[in-house]
Amino acid sequence: MKIAIGSDHGGFDLKELIIADLRKREIEVEDVGCFDKQSVDYPDFVGQVGRRVSEKLVERGIVVCTTGIGASITANKYPGVRAALCTSEHLAEMSRRHNNSNVLALGSQNTTEEEALAILDVWLRTDFDGGRHQRRVDKIEGAGSFLANLSKLEKGDPGIAELLWRELRLCESSINLFASENLMSPAVRAAAGSILGDKYASGYPGGRHYPGCAFADEVERIAGDRCKALFGAEHANLQPYSGSSANMAVFMAALNPGDAILAMSPDTGGHITHGGAGNISGMLYKVFNYSLDLESGLLDYEQIAALAEEHRPRLICIGDSLYPRFIDFKRLRAIADATGAYLMADIAHSAGLVAAGCYPNPTPYCEFVTLTTHKTMRGPRGGVVLCQERFAERVDRQLYPGSQGGPHMNLVAAKAVCMHEASQPQFKQYQQQVVVNSKALAQAIEDMGLPVLSGGTDIHMCAADISKCCDGGHDIEQALERAGILLNLFPVRVPGASGAEDSAPPLPMIRVGTPWLTTRGLGEDDMATVAQFLQQALNHSGSRRQLSEIRTQVAEFMRKYPIE
Repeated sequence: MKIAIGSDHGGFDLKELIIADLRKREIEVEDVGCFDKQSVDYPDFVGQVGRRVSEKLVERGIVVCTTGIGASITANKYPGVRAALCTSEHLAEMSRRHNNSNVLALGSQNTTEEEALAILDVWLRTDFDGGRHQRRVDKIEGAGSFLANLSKLEKGDPGIAELLWRELRLCESSINLFASENLMSPAVRAAAGSILGDKYASGYPGGRHYPGCAFADEVERIAGDRCKALFGAEHANLQPYSGSSANMAVFMAALNPGDAILAMSPDTGGHITHGGAGNISGMLYKVFNYSLDLESGLLDYEQIAALAEEHRPRLICIGDSLYPRFIDFKRLRAIADATGAYLMADIAHSAGLVAAGCYPNPTPYCEFVTLTTHKTMRGPRGGVVLCQERFAERVDRQLYPGSQGGPHMNLVAAKAVCMHEASQPQFKQYQQQVVVNSKALAQAIEDMGLPVLSGGTDIHMCAADISKCCDGGHDIEQALERAGILLNLFPVRVPGASGAEDSAPPLPMIRVGTPWLTTRGLGEDDMATVAQFLQQALNHSGSRRQLSEIRTQVAEFMRKYPIE
């Protein structure tokens, strides 16, 4: 065992006594000071102990000042430090058994030298019990991470800090039904805000245009290996800044300007980066669209096959922002093979479900797969391209130097953490709960009398026709926001109970998702309450007073599920 020890002038004599005792026990000691009785500030020396324990340069630490209070407070400012001020052998034992304390704080005025050595002896000999206490220690480690970061920012830029405080309060007090938003885990957030944010690493591992990238290279290799293992891919590029840039890299690698693409119509939930008007993909390529079956609200595979046969696209793109059902990738592979097309799946929304085995994996059937690492993946904002090995060099070249500069290595590291978390059993349980919550919410919305697209959902989101209760328009989004409910409005040309024709105006549909709420800790029993709030807000969308009252109730409800 290696122990770091530090004190101020008031704890100097006791520190020296403890060092002698530790050396008699043949324990390696790192004395960080102070080194005499001249007046000093304890944070200068105690902080060095806290940092060494936090960075795992030593196994444990000991800090001493006159009362031990300031020393323990200082040490506990460092992540991963659990400093305990102990004034008796019993407290020393319990701090180890139940709290796994890794820093012992002593006060030279609170204990005699004999008492201090006895406390030290118990603290060194006692092991952590683990079990239920480990769960509590884990909660201690994650507690207040948002608040700690904001407190640091407050000192450097109070204006921006105040806006972020308000954003945090907004998030905590709202029902967030955005299907495309989630909360990063503390570990992912730590990597995203890490020292790698300062690193320039243009190029790829082993071929950077900057020296000093050995550790960045290893991070990116680990991220890629984890991603390939998770999705069963031959090649993975984790440098895309977004899902949009990931999609563009595939198009540039697989197509020439003017080549044909077959993709879902934006009118039925297709994404703008799949050849949408105004997007660069729509400007560079000739785009044909398929839509949903007018009766069922499901993908019309026969229509896709007929359009592919008619237009002979170079690439068939499958992916959307709204479709709530499983996609038959095997059937689409057969359509692509019959017409000589590449098949690309954009699973930006469903990637976390795929990783957890809750949604069909498109990787075995597609030349290309793109995804985002936020949304259901619960990682940082960013994109990923998966592809067959024969396209690896072309895809990599289109990202760098083709369309991007140096990668954001802090986000690559956060993606690596995200992939690790997605491989754990808890992540599968989380995704299963996301789907259970989504099905429960879809049923509760139908019970309100609002038709749900395709009659339900298999995934993390559903879409509901609100034309019967209001006339739609983005003022509905604003009204719901006033009630503390955040969601998207999608005008969709898909009939449900309303029986619209192809030529009819689009139906106003709300898209609701459950990833954020599930991360906050809500379960399927809570979805009826969420639906009740939604129904009340829709019914009173024209009354600011009623919406304000609903918002108060929503905030009270969400207070049970704090953001850590």
